Amino acid sequence: MQTTKTAVDYAIALTAILVLNFLLPRLLPGDPLQAIYGDEALMTMTPAMQAELVHRFALDQTWQEQFVAYILALSHADLGYSYFYHTSVTSVIAGVLPWTLLLVVLAFAFSTLLGSLLGIESGYRRGSKQDGCLLGIMMFFSGFPDFFAGIVLLLIFGVSLAWLPLSGALTPYSGFTGFRLFVDIVQHLVLPLTALVLVRLTAAYLFSRSAIAGLMGEPFIRTARAKGCPDIAIRYRHAARAAFLPMAVAAGLSFIHVVGGVLFIETVFSYPGLGSLLYKAVLTRDYPLLQGILLLAAILVLFVNLVTDLLCVRLDPRTAAKPAKARSDNHAYPV
Repeated sequence: MQTTKTAVDYAIALTAILVLNFLLPRLLPGDPLQAIYGDEALMTMTPAMQAELVHRFALDQTWQEQFVAYILALSHADLGYSYFYHTSVTSVIAGVLPWTLLLVVLAFAFSTLLGSLLGIESGYRRGSKQDGCLLGIMMFFSGFPDFFAGIVLLLIFGVSLAWLPLSGALTPYSGFTGFRLFVDIVQHLVLPLTALVLVRLTAAYLFSRSAIAGLMGEPFIRTARAKGCPDIAIRYRHAARAAFLPMAVAAGLSFIHVVGGVLFIETVFSYPGLGSLLYKAVLTRDYPLLQGILLLAAILVLFVNLVTDLLCVRLDPRTAAKPAKARSDNHAYPV
């Protein structure tokens, strides 16, 4: 019964995503032909040429007809044809997707691991000076938007100190290969990755801190202390293992924010990923490309949420019988 309800919930979410994914790009002000070719080019075009372009882009169809064509194309795994790049949306996205995945995976891994470790240490010492100092630092960084943190790092380490590259993912026309290519990629990755990790590790920190602090008075912790177990064993072998479920839920929830942050950070650093591609698609009113990028991001988030739900049920089957609100209330973090 619970599995059926979960499937229905995800089906409803996917349907809403498809509808919004189609409507939102078309609600943007402006005309695709004007955004792509400019006013001067359109003035030199004959009415026949403009009509041909409108027909080629299917802009002469009603929104209902365009939506039906969109759904039929998706049923054949076809994301459409890009107005601006004059090629399939799939090939355009495939060209930049590896860079975004690299940034997303590393930012998610570092923010989750570092935030969880700091949260475990802070929760174990809840109320101490170290805990208060660390909590203040985390709350300070969490108040910055991703793009603002990226701009600050860019100005300090890219402009003022000139230690790291300002933009891109590779040095243009460098011809680097092997280890030198790896170093060049890492150098371009440091600033956007740092900006994402600094802002996003607070969520994992607060969840793990709350979970560990709530376990300190449990009988099995007191028993471990009575037996003379070292503090590090109590923190990681006993408390962290018992708190793994809420920490896993926190990781799944934070992934959504990491994906959203990456789209902004890539624009700040001109990183050649989906974020920069999305910005260009908005400027050119490239509806098929906008639909493809937003759909891919939404499906990725839904997939991670589904994996998180299945992981929670596997780790603790009792969670399958709890309402969603009750589960979320259990993982609320006190400060």
